[in-house]
Amino acid sequence: MSDGREGPEDRAIADDSADTAILLSRPRPPAGVRIEAGSDAEAVARWLAEYRASPRTRAAYRREAERLLLWLQGHGLGLGGVRREHLDAFEAFLADPRPAHRWVGPPRPRHSPDWRPFRGPLSPASRRQSLVILQGLFAWLVEAGWVDHNPFRLMRDKRRRLDNRQGGIERYLEKPLWDWLWGWLTRPLEEGASRRRRFEAERRRFAFGFAYLLAPRVGEMAAARMGDFVRREGRWWWRVVGKGDKAARIPVPPDMLALLAAWRAALGLSPHPAPDDDGPLLRALDGRRGLGDNRLYRLIRETFRDAATALERELGEGARAEVLCLRRATPHWLRHTALTHQAQAGVELRYLAGTARHARLDTTARYLHAEDEEWHRQQSAHGLAPRAVARDRDGGPDTL
Repeated sequence: MSDGREGPEDRAIADDSADTAILLSRPRPPAGVRIEAGSDAEAVARWLAEYRASPRTRAAYRREAERLLLWLQGHGLGLGGVRREHLDAFEAFLADPRPAHRWVGPPRPRHSPDWRPFRGPLSPASRRQSLVILQGLFAWLVEAGWVDHNPFRLMRDKRRRLDNRQGGIERYLEKPLWDWLWGWLTRPLEEGASRRRRFEAERRRFAFGFAYLLAPRVGEMAAARMGDFVRREGRWWWRVVGKGDKAARIPVPPDMLALLAAWRAALGLSPHPAPDDDGPLLRALDGRRGLGDNRLYRLIRETFRDAATALERELGEGARAEVLCLRRATPHWLRHTALTHQAQAGVELRYLAGTARHARLDTTARYLHAEDEEWHRQQSAHGLAPRAVARDRDGGPDTL
């Protein structure tokens, strides 16, 4: 690298708009190979090509495969040499990529000498997701004849580690905390605030309201256009192409329509977009250019941190748990918050699944907490102190 620091010398898989070009990996052409590949990275590129119709999925899968290839290179290994014991070491590495200067850095273009594979250590959920993706990679490579076994199949606790069907959703803001946050976002600015400050506040308010009311993913927010809001028979809908390139339309509630009109007013536009308005929905300070995924991600994280500081200043130690929650929150928490609060408001499961755009109802059911509440209520009847004695029909106390 140009700064002289130790680091990945090249990207394992380079950017290429056609297919995926390759910069590194040791040649290894095993017998019985069923794909055109002369190196591990080329074999991975063939796997990634299967996801060419889903750019976001492909980008996420490439990120995890690239981390593995770079880690293997540092240990003098190839994909065919991965054994069961290597998986534990790699998972530990994901939790703490060291040395940090070699692996960890802020977002940078991939061609930059300061590019790093990680923004920081991965959470347990992110590590699990990484292993799930890599298990799929190895299953494909076995079928392709590139490797002779899938080491993930040897994990005795594979279900715990790799089953991505978790229990109920917990990474969301509880209703009182969301109510405080929205109140904080909608507070009037101080007198004499600059035009830039007013624009940023309006944009921040719109981004959080959009995320809460329609439950988009951050990439969907960044990709949204004004013309994606359409009117049909007097009702407004939001058209979105989401995960897996699946097209959907989501009902736009009145609060979202009002929020959109206020945001468009801040941009100097009419209240409602025309069907042919292809301008970006969320915009940079010039009011014209769109926001990329990374910039929007940072904007939301920064807002959560600012909110945590404000709440700590207002309520001090009494709000310690809520402050910590805001500091941990990521943009995806807004989607979880939106769907959880819709479920708590009584939205039926089939409609909640439509908003979430889940293929399976059991995925959406993770946002339902009614059974938890009822279980907790009934469990509260069991305690250590004597309680009022129940009476039988004859008026006497029930006995065993």
